[in-house]
Amino acid sequence: MTRFTKITASIGPSCENIDTLTRMIKAGVSVCRLNFSHDTGDVQGAKIDMIRSVAKNVGVPVAIMIDIQGPKHRIGDFASDKHYPLKVGQKFTLDSDETPGDETRVQLPDTDVMHSLNVGDRILLNDGKIELRVDAVFDDAVETTVMHGDEIWSRRGFNLPDTDVDTDILTDKDRKDLEYAITKNPDFIAVSFVQRAEDISIVRDFITERTSHPIKIIAKIERPNAVKRIIDIANAADGIMIARGDLAVELPFEQVPAVSRYILRECRKLNRPAIVATQMLSSMVHSDFPTRAEISDVANAAYLRADSTMTSEETTIGDDPVNVIEKMDKILTYSDNDSIEHPYDWCNIENTPENDWSRSVSSMAFLNKASAIVVFARDTDAAVQISCRRPDMPIIAVCSDEVIANQLCLSRGVFPIYDRYLFGQRDAFGAAALFGVRTGKLVIVDEDKISLRTLD
Repeated sequence: MTRFTKITASIGPSCENIDTLTRMIKAGVSVCRLNFSHDTGDVQGAKIDMIRSVAKNVGVPVAIMIDIQGPKHRIGDFASDKHYPLKVGQKFTLDSDETPGDETRVQLPDTDVMHSLNVGDRILLNDGKIELRVDAVFDDAVETTVMHGDEIWSRRGFNLPDTDVDTDILTDKDRKDLEYAITKNPDFIAVSFVQRAEDISIVRDFITERTSHPIKIIAKIERPNAVKRIIDIANAADGIMIARGDLAVELPFEQVPAVSRYILRECRKLNRPAIVATQMLSSMVHSDFPTRAEISDVANAAYLRADSTMTSEETTIGDDPVNVIEKMDKILTYSDNDSIEHPYDWCNIENTPENDWSRSVSSMAFLNKASAIVVFARDTDAAVQISCRRPDMPIIAVCSDEVIANQLCLSRGVFPIYDRYLFGQRDAFGAAALFGVRTGKLVIVDEDKISLRTLD
């Protein structure tokens, strides 16, 4: 059976060695994610070099995704390492005073946050365990009431589900990280805490001013305001990551599955790959087997026709990252080949030239029971558009450039080959044979020309 849903693996201490990484890629990893919230600079650069070397040795394209931290907001420090209980109904102040906090107040270092808050807005601390309601906003302080209580301590992160924060999408740290990252020619940059389409434009301008390398931008959807603007954001970006961790804090948790389905559907309409992320197999940080709920979660991502699922701490700090990828591969492969789920997505998309064209390719492949679709790819557009119609046969993309092959590693059902000879000869049969397709019909796409040929 063929697996169509891709696997994006977060790379961390548990898999930062050649042997483990080689086994993970052989087990099915197509995209390696490097989180610049942690190691930066030369440390991450060495990891990028190692991934490129391993991919070359294994003989498969592998994409590299740099995930920048973004404007993560935190409160200031308290007077000691003590944890302070906040009780329902009590008043609590966030202010600009750098004096260590206590049970009545703490510093809010970000003045842009303070000036963006409005009366009635919620402030969520400790992954939503503490909820504060804004009662009054002053130039140098915000007065709140505790609606849900728990313990609080220094440097806790917070979320603002009701607030549009007037802040730059790129912090000073992000700019420094990006300056270095683009020298390593990554395939994707994932942008954290996107609120609007203009955020993507800012990042894209920053990149294109510094390099001609065609880096694609993935917008991480973590905030309710981003969900409301998903169409504009997806149009501005090259792909979407549904970051369910922060999203489940800022949205009522019961809404996250429906929101994820909505985003996946809109991304298919807009020809944008989409990644489902966070806690997919989190019990496997220490367990050899996923829970039944996790198995269903991964399978459901395949049934919803996501482009990729993503691992987080289960591969970065887990006991057995290779086992995690092997288990995810098994779940996705079976689910992708479940005949109960109809794979096509021809309906409910806008009638644009791109969509009409890709729908024609998928329809021809379906009606002729084709064994594969072969695309000669000068760029990623044709293969991505066909992928977003979700045909149930492999899309073999013969690429003229290595970066095109790497970037197609993210798209569902696309199997890229970087081979200039096959590309130059337009050898569709040779490309199909590399994937074990030796008989049947091939739908061949070459510079928007569509043909049907029989492979005996």
